[in-house]
Amino acid sequence: MSIPLAFRHLVDDAAVFPPGLAPLPRAVAEHAGHLASAHAALVGPFVIGADRLGELAGLAGPDLFPDGLRVSVVTAPAAIPAVLAALAATDRLVPAALEVKPDPTLPIRPQIDGLAALGLPGTVYLEAPRPAAPAWEQALASAVRHGFRLKFRTGGTEAAAFPTEDEVAAWIHDTVAAGAAFKCTAGLHHAVRHTAPATGFEHHGYLNVLLATARACSGAPVAAVRAALAERDPDTLACAVTALPAAGTAAARAAFTSYGSCSVLEPLEDLAALGLLGRATT
Repeated sequence: MSIPLAFRHLVDDAAVFPPGLAPLPRAVAEHAGHLASAHAALVGPFVIGADRLGELAGLAGPDLFPDGLRVSVVTAPAAIPAVLAALAATDRLVPAALEVKPDPTLPIRPQIDGLAALGLPGTVYLEAPRPAAPAWEQALASAVRHGFRLKFRTGGTEAAAFPTEDEVAAWIHDTVAAGAAFKCTAGLHHAVRHTAPATGFEHHGYLNVLLATARACSGAPVAAVRAALAERDPDTLACAVTALPAAGTAAARAAFTSYGSCSVLEPLEDLAALGLLGRATT
């Protein structure tokens, strides 16, 4: 199986988070299986909460991960020193990124400046406020100033957790215009925008986000970005993504780095069903 460049390392393995909530030992074993499979190139780091690093290190043996397990750690700002100490204390965990959720009850700019003062190594994602919030422009400007990336929460376990097409379009348009990169988390269970039959929740699709990002990177207005997020026809969306020029795909993936999913197989199955694993996508 060949994973096209458009989808390389697109899916960060967040199996232990809702709604999947896989037991950690099973999730770790399955992650090792993904990395040893024909679809390994689809998979990004293992996503873990800050409070479970010790437990994870004990499961990430050299039999499963000879070179260590790459992890992206979800943490509050106050827990970062403990996170760095836990990572330094083991050779079993290889830090890929920190995913930091600022305290929404505190001003965001001083929090981000405080993170920058820590001199954090590697990639840092900041969970973004909703675009209508005054803190959004401050968060984006501060992230750009310090070289941080953004993290967009695109769903959850209740309807209110799902941002609208207008909100996601504003996030993507503003972030690309500022020259920053982002990842998404929650809600992107499938490739194409849809209404979940069991809940009625409106789910964004990861192909929609990819196409929307490509349009933003090409300088399209926010209305065109929103239109890409609204597309519900699988074939139309797959053809539009396939038709992107190589440079457009590369720019889109540089901006939209990955998304966290509690399943690796669901996105893979969608790509196969849409014929995107066999097409000459870039």
